[in-house]
Amino acid sequence: MFKLLGKALAALFDFLQGIVAIAAVMVMVYLFIMSPQEVSGHSMEPNFQNGDYILTNKIVYKMKDPQRGDIVIFKSPSNKDVDYIKRVIGLPGETVMLSKQKFYINGKLLEERYDYNKPVYGESFMQEDEVIEVPPDHYFVVGDNRPGSSDSREFGTVSKYDFIGQAFLRYWPTKSFGVLPHPTYDF
Repeated sequence: MFKLLGKALAALFDFLQGIVAIAAVMVMVYLFIMSPQEVSGHSMEPNFQNGDYILTNKIVYKMKDPQRGDIVIFKSPSNKDVDYIKRVIGLPGETVMLSKQKFYINGKLLEERYDYNKPVYGESFMQEDEVIEVPPDHYFVVGDNRPGSSDSREFGTVSKYDFIGQAFLRYWPTKSFGVLPHPTYDF
């Protein structure tokens, strides 16, 4: 009887060890490699809807710099407890200008499929027809839903050290499951 109980306890401890090991690996993946994010709000419509779930690659920017068109997750400049999702359009050392609701990078029109922008207001970081130079290690980011996005036009450029990672996969809703496309720009 005790022999059988001993074998059952040994099997239970082996099972628990396996669960603990799996949990430890999952925690390491979550903390250092990738994490799930929920899209909250409408700033990235039509490409992302409120309630979409995506996976964020947390190591990619440790190996390479963000590129124009990347969809990035970063800490809000005004509240580090809040994460934002935006698209990179301006890289370090480049100039960005918004004129007649179109973006210009280094004086060249940024050809995009978004034909709507919101006007900038008096207290915004960026003013109409003002040229902004993106500082080293900073990026100019905007939401795809230009009229409904709080982004670099309002709060300024974002340090790459505030980036959490790059969105690379949408897994919910299942009808939209897949790797996120990356736009190409003629620069």
